[in-house]
Parts: sequence; structure tokens; C-alpha cells
Amino acid sequence: MVTAYVLATIKAGSERDVKEKLGNIPEVTDVNILYGEYDLIIKIELDGISELSDFILDKIRAISAIERTTTLIVAG
Repeated sequence: MVTAYVLATIKAGSERDVKEKLGNIPEVTDVNILYGEYDLIIKIELDGISELSDFILDKIRAISAIERTTTLIVAG
């Protein structure tokens, strides 16, 4: 099991809509709106590290209101 946190910058005014969309993805276990440099923090859990890249590109970055992401992989 691999856990990662994705910090995302969202188009202004779309934070709640994106949070709702992400909440419907089974691998997303938590989503919170933030204040500051990033707008959302997304916790994801996947079976293996090899799935991470495709998941970020196909599921998270595919949401048009997401402008930028930073992925942090949990070490232990």
C-alpha cells in the first residue's frame, strides 16, 4: 500500500466543486480545503507505487479546474 498527499492549486471559486469530485474517487481517502499557497490537500492510497503516476495524470490532473499539483509520497 502506498499513501501520498497531493497539494493542489485550484481555479478561484472552484474549490468546493473539485473537493466533491475528488471525494467520489475511491482511492482518495480524504480531501481538505486549505488557506495559503495551496487550495486543497488530497490524501490518496494506492496498491503500489507504479500506479501513482497514472493516477495523478488520469484522475487528479484530468479535473480541469486543477491548475497545479505537488505530490508528497509517505516514506513509512
